[in-house]
Amino acid sequence: MAIPLLSLLCLFTLLFSFAHSELCNPKDKKVLLQIKAALNNPYLLASWNPAHDCCDWYCVTCDSTSHRINSLTIFAGKISGQIPAEVGDLPYLETLEFHKLSNLTGPIQPAIAKLKNLNFLRLSWTNLSGPVPDFLSKLKNLNFLDLAFNDLSGSIPSSLSLLPNLNALHLDRNKLTGPIPESFGKFTKVPDLYLSHNQLTGKIPASFAKMDFSVIDLSRNKLEGDASVVFGSNKTTQIVDLSRNLLQFDLSKVQFPKSLTSLDLNHNSITGSIPVEMTALNLQFLNVSYNRLCGKIPVGGKLQSFDYSSYFHNRCLCGSPLPSCK
Repeated sequence: MAIPLLSLLCLFTLLFSFAHSELCNPKDKKVLLQIKAALNNPYLLASWNPAHDCCDWYCVTCDSTSHRINSLTIFAGKISGQIPAEVGDLPYLETLEFHKLSNLTGPIQPAIAKLKNLNFLRLSWTNLSGPVPDFLSKLKNLNFLDLAFNDLSGSIPSSLSLLPNLNALHLDRNKLTGPIPESFGKFTKVPDLYLSHNQLTGKIPASFAKMDFSVIDLSRNKLEGDASVVFGSNKTTQIVDLSRNLLQFDLSKVQFPKSLTSLDLNHNSITGSIPVEMTALNLQFLNVSYNRLCGKIPVGGKLQSFDYSSYFHNRCLCGSPLPSCK
């Protein structure tokens, strides 16, 4: 009976060691502990205990095959300081997120440029400052870039249009100035574009005539001139928000995509009349208030389903839901 018992004991020891063997790469673990120290050992990262497998730590995930750290998502906690340079020493990162951390300050960490496998980068709802760095254009695998709700300033680097796989670009709610880069009309893959709540000036690039944005939000800036390049009868655009700018163009001459479901043009200097073609659109939201529109609101489609606040404060617009034309 001694041999079977010994075999059983060995098997149990082997199973126990397998169950408690560490999957996390020791290099990655060392880097994560350096990141924790650089952030002054916050309570949010209390689970980052060196005695435990770092693949089980909060805010971290490992690749199921290689067991290298492929995701670091730190959000909604009491974190102070700057983004640690050590994040650039996690070479297999595909997702990096610092989100809703109001005491996170300083510039966007240059070491992020080393993360060649990154496809998701969110640095949002923080107090990051300085420019939108040009080095982000080196992250060729990025398909999502979110830098919204920060204190970023300066101009938008034209090089961001060199990102070939971008599905969405969020630069909204910052303090960005200057024009929208002309190069944004040359994206290889057309991203959803969010540039609202900045201090952007100049005209919407003429090159946008070639871009079929699904979503484009340029609201609450100081943009001027003609915005008709955003539209087009052959496009598949669904959501357009150009509200609260200084735009001046003739709405009656715009060719709208049949796919349009949301259109916000309020608080501009748009002239002309509402074209009858808009009755063919399946609009879920419409606001053309506070412009210089004239003429009768066409009857049909969804145009009468919106209340007077969608149309009021125009020069001489009339007809339901506004008072009838004289």
